[in-house]
Amino acid sequence: MRKSKFTDEQIIGFLKQAEAGMAVAEICRKGGFSDATFYKWRAKFGGMEVSEAKRLRELEAENAKLKHLLAEAHLDMHALKSVLGVKKIAPQAKRVAIKQLIEEHQLSERRACGLVGLSRDSYRHPPVPSAQTEALKTKIVHVRRRFGYRRVHDLLRPEFPGVNHKRVYRLYSAADLAVRKRKKVKRPVGERTPLSTARQVNEVWSMDFVSDSLANGRRIKCLTVADDYSHECADIAVDYGISGLYVTRLLDQAARFRGYPAAVRTDNGPEFTSRVFIGWAQEHGIQHILIEPGRPMQNGYIESFNGKFRDECLNEHWFQTLPQARTEIAAWRRDYNEVRPHSSIGRVPPAQFAEPHRRSTGDAARHLIPTEFH
Repeated sequence: MRKSKFTDEQIIGFLKQAEAGMAVAEICRKGGFSDATFYKWRAKFGGMEVSEAKRLRELEAENAKLKHLLAEAHLDMHALKSVLGVKKIAPQAKRVAIKQLIEEHQLSERRACGLVGLSRDSYRHPPVPSAQTEALKTKIVHVRRRFGYRRVHDLLRPEFPGVNHKRVYRLYSAADLAVRKRKKVKRPVGERTPLSTARQVNEVWSMDFVSDSLANGRRIKCLTVADDYSHECADIAVDYGISGLYVTRLLDQAARFRGYPAAVRTDNGPEFTSRVFIGWAQEHGIQHILIEPGRPMQNGYIESFNGKFRDECLNEHWFQTLPQARTEIAAWRRDYNEVRPHSSIGRVPPAQFAEPHRRSTGDAARHLIPTEFH
């Protein structure tokens, strides 16, 4: 807009001359402006005093400034919505947002940092990970991909004693290693038989079968045996078929090192209700606990173990032959007993937890049958 060469005070002076009776043509000739300009001034400033004209000029300037600020605010809101969500973001994400504001919306660095809420110094100098952080990040990615961050922290604690679980969680989340949880099926609430708690090693062994298949489609069976107290896996047998006699031979082999248990807990499968298995239990004075049909949670310890066995071993390997399956499963069992921490026994491996108990009790649990099993 073209700016007038006359001030508001001069314009009001011209209008006052016309009100005093001076001819408009004479005023225009002396001032050097046209009649149209005079009448435009009169429409705008007619009847005003100098102070009122100053106030009008200030209001117009303030209005223009507010319009400019409102336009900038709308631009800022549009820019922020295009790069940010509704949640608060970490400094790393703020740096990315600032870069987008500068490159995509042509904002200055100062203005972009002010909108996002990060200092210019922090934007220009992002933190540099230490050598320990880089080593920890590499270990977390390669240690165990299906473990949760707490168990990963347990495994890394001997090598990184000064690192707490929160730091491991941040690196674990940044690497996107979290395993998606399966949705539990809602079942009608019914009466449940409480699961008895073992009080020492070899007090109760739980057993069950897990099925899998080889690459050629042939089915294989895995018999899992675990100690209820120490959660140690006594053995895992893998074969095409496992009979009751096969089960007793496996338990005799496991007892050479561990001793016989005081009781065994099984379901009502034909291998566990056969005459061979019942005669073996009576011969060694072992209490045989049978769960109710259709109630697998009465054998909850072995069900929990089998879930880990499926997730961490069977689902992670594609077996070509039976010998390969036996080798891989035996390696996983050793790792489970000697390396993998267990949350319910003080976050230590089951073998480490069971060793002092086995040393102190010896084979005493062999002759102890808990009162709840009578």
